[in-house]
Amino acid sequence: MADNHQLVFSDAEYEKAAKQWGKEFLLMPLYSCMETLQYMTGMPGTRYKVALPTVEGNAQFAPYRSNRRSNDQTKVDFREIETFFGNVRIDFEPNKQIQMLIGQSAAFLGDGQAQAPSAKTVIASVMKSLGAHLNDALFTAVRNPNGDTTADLFNGWGTIIDNEIGDGNIAAAKGNLLTLGEAITSANAVDIAKEIERSCDPHLRGLEKFLFCDPDFADKYNDAYLLTHPAVSYNKQYEQPFVEGSSKKTTIVPLDCLAGTDKYIVTPKSNILYGYDNMSDLETLEVKRYEPWVLTIAAAMFFGCQFYTIDKRFFNVVKLHQ
Repeated sequence: MADNHQLVFSDAEYEKAAKQWGKEFLLMPLYSCMETLQYMTGMPGTRYKVALPTVEGNAQFAPYRSNRRSNDQTKVDFREIETFFGNVRIDFEPNKQIQMLIGQSAAFLGDGQAQAPSAKTVIASVMKSLGAHLNDALFTAVRNPNGDTTADLFNGWGTIIDNEIGDGNIAAAKGNLLTLGEAITSANAVDIAKEIERSCDPHLRGLEKFLFCDPDFADKYNDAYLLTHPAVSYNKQYEQPFVEGSSKKTTIVPLDCLAGTDKYIVTPKSNILYGYDNMSDLETLEVKRYEPWVLTIAAAMFFGCQFYTIDKRFFNVVKLHQ
């Protein structure tokens, strides 16, 4: 194992690493959320409010006529994705961080191959730890400019949905809201999944898309699938990733950060967005020493969530039975 007593980095080395790899460090919280964000679409370079246009026109081909001229009434709808500027100041003990990294390396590679961390990996591990709080808040965060946590920084996807339901923009009459009439169990989960699939607009049904749900639904769906398909030849594995009857176009995506949710979401990857910057000089990261034994990371970054559209052709919300 590497001798951590020999790993003593000067303050100048930490400060140099922070300057040299600052942009990469600011992406670490996002990287640690990738089990969730891999199913969403990132928008780098997004600062504050950015308009998302959706264009529809009435012009269309028709039987030939030499004087034909379409009266095109082009309609442009806008949604806005807003990223919010947040910062963090976190103290860490380099020696403890080094010992942890050496221990992780030894566990993975074996004592004889343990790798000595660099100042870069020490800072990266601290920044990555911030991502756990971000992941927890992706759906539930509520913007509070006076708050002190990641859950106060932005409006999560679930909060956006709640606001749109309150405004009447997501509703059964709009074709983008299904309210289940019964609680989900291990006996009816497959039938409910089919109900969700068939409630979607025909255009949405034809798209490759995800059913974002809590892990409990995925467990119950798998249990129900085994009960309802005991003799089907292709039922060779316990986990069934696709909704039955969707022609493998709807993938079930259970997310830890949706545990306890009262709503599921059906939408393509291209429609569920998260914005961040990582391009401008407004985002910063520096490492300084203000106390013995302890270093301080000060960082600032942008983050926000949105749906490109809530049109029923691309989006459906499932409200669970309470």
